[in-house]
Amino acid sequence: MDNMTTMDTQVDGDELRAEVASGSAIPADELERLTTDIVGALKTVYDPEIPCDIYELGLIYKVDIEDDRSIKIDMTLTAPGCPVAGEMPGWVEDAVSSVAGVGPVNVDMVFDPPWTPDRMSDEAKVALNWY
Repeated sequence: MDNMTTMDTQVDGDELRAEVASGSAIPADELERLTTDIVGALKTVYDPEIPCDIYELGLIYKVDIEDDRSIKIDMTLTAPGCPVAGEMPGWVEDAVSSVAGVGPVNVDMVFDPPWTPDRMSDEAKVALNWY
């Protein structure tokens, strides 16, 4: 089994936390750049019904960076019946695939745990006037 780095979203969606497996084949400085660039790419994808990006909304649950630089993403939607449910994973895959140095990107849609507004970052709450 390959070593991987997992970035799990915090409950409030403010930051991703990198957990580096011992013996990772990706140098620490490169891993930091990949992490930053992947977050930046995720912030370019917007829910068309909500004027906020999916990262700040807390829709990204997990990002795994494998030693071979393949990326595995678990994400959700604000509601299972979202009209772009079939398209959003492709948008995320395209955005993250554009990051220099990443391999294949696989996006899985998950609904457990269900998304709640508590997952939104403070930035998203301000943008949506949820204070």
